[in-house]
Amino acid sequence: MTTSGRWADAGHADRYRKRVLAERDRLTDGLADLPGQQRHVLTDILGFNGRTEFGKRHGFARVRDIDDFRKAVPVQDYAAHAPLIERTAQGEPNLLSADRPVVYFTSSGSTGAHKKIPVTPRFMRNTFFPFYYAAWAPLIENFPDVTHRPDAVLNLKHDPLAAPPTTADGRPHVGASQVDFGEKFGEPLSAELGTAAPWATLRADIAPDDHLEKMYLRLRLAVQSDVRCLIGINPAMIAAVPYQLTLWWDRIVKEVRDGTLGGVPHGGPDPRRAAELERLADYFGTVSPAHVWPRIRALFGWTTGMASLYLPALRERFGTAVTALPAPVAASEGPVGVPLDRHGSAGSLVVSAAVYEFVDADLDLEPGTETLLPQELEAGREYHVIFSHVGGLYRYAVGDVVRVVDLFGGVPRVEYAGRATRSDAAGERLRESQVVRALRTALTRTGLGLVNAACRVEPAPGAAAPRYVFAIAPSTPWQDTEAARFTVLLDAALQAESADYRRVRVGNRLSAPALRLLDPDAFHRAWHTAVGSGIRPTQVKDRLFRQDDSLWRELTGAAPA
Repeated sequence: MTTSGRWADAGHADRYRKRVLAERDRLTDGLADLPGQQRHVLTDILGFNGRTEFGKRHGFARVRDIDDFRKAVPVQDYAAHAPLIERTAQGEPNLLSADRPVVYFTSSGSTGAHKKIPVTPRFMRNTFFPFYYAAWAPLIENFPDVTHRPDAVLNLKHDPLAAPPTTADGRPHVGASQVDFGEKFGEPLSAELGTAAPWATLRADIAPDDHLEKMYLRLRLAVQSDVRCLIGINPAMIAAVPYQLTLWWDRIVKEVRDGTLGGVPHGGPDPRRAAELERLADYFGTVSPAHVWPRIRALFGWTTGMASLYLPALRERFGTAVTALPAPVAASEGPVGVPLDRHGSAGSLVVSAAVYEFVDADLDLEPGTETLLPQELEAGREYHVIFSHVGGLYRYAVGDVVRVVDLFGGVPRVEYAGRATRSDAAGERLRESQVVRALRTALTRTGLGLVNAACRVEPAPGAAAPRYVFAIAPSTPWQDTEAARFTVLLDAALQAESADYRRVRVGNRLSAPALRLLDPDAFHRAWHTAVGSGIRPTQVKDRLFRQDDSLWRELTGAAPA
């Protein structure tokens, strides 16, 4: 049965709700026994994958507990796993997992190369699905009307492919949002909200990599529906919607009036809705999602990182009473935390999904780096994430940093703090989260707002030491005196956040930062350019540190100093 057919089934929504809430309750119950859950996951990994090439190489048969496991297996990144993954993708069995992968999730690495993340049936059953279903619980429990109609949700990340690319063993190599889990893993309830909407499946003649046209066509169709929720996961996709409505407004209204979709007849003319849309734009003088869809109640996506700075103002473009619910803390490789309530940013560790280890975010990761277990973490601290799961990733350093917001029954609740990548021109070793907090401090003290921000290190004119240049798109115009005060406060906040930054500033190895103010749509245009180049929208994320000259020039319209 197709996704559309499943949601058309009269009882599907009720069964879906029951499954989602049941998985949430099971995960919640598991929090009462964190050590026991972690031992169970490790036992499953060792028993199921003990006879694989990796298991034999690292002596899984001799491992009895987490301490043995840490001694047997070094901390590893994707590059360390890649040789066995590539052999697996060529069709060789029993290397990392006793299961054969059904698909490979794709994920862009720091080099821009696409990773191949093997996805096995046991991984999906034990690790992925419990967390995946539970992630939707706060949304459907508190906003049940999103399940009442297939077109109540505009799912921006849903992007099915008729002919997906494959690896050498013939398995699809796609994003997680491009997989039909019902077809591939026998999970008929797994179809996400919004995947049966009229815009979920587009015409076959649309090129798979023409992502902008696909986004246009979905918006064009959605303006004729009573949308109650937007799902974006990547907040940059949600942030693009108001810009896209303005950008494509005339074309959208004309096609609604004419009854066309991408210039092709579709559904019949709707002059009444077209006139209503025109009146809204004329009356308000602008186009906002709140005008087009006045019953929107929730946005679902990441709420931390750069999004935490622009999301409050963005959310109001969708409606003053709209709630922003956080997506899970997860990567293509596996889950970390899942919100089990309406907390605005954090989720409980998914204790039954993987064996978790952590390292203080100020430290560098090495194969022999000593790690902390979940019960050893402290609230308010930031950590590198390392996990192991039955899908065949072992002591895997995913490259993300999380912040422990609090401890719930002794179990950490974590929020995504940023990539582990540092900006380090002169020994300042700045993390994304430190810069975001410094930006927030300067914004709060000046009362200013922004649409987005990025930074890079450049030579400082007339000075021996380089400086950070911050490109900021203000949400409203900044006065010169405000901008100057903001820059001074930002420098002070960076020094307060990072002892390394303070040391190199005091030692004159970095000059004072500078500010470059952009127009409000600068980041939206750059995002559209990246998506227009063929990159999937889910993978074009907010990037704070931008040392690439061409991308910086594209964003700011100026050559680097």
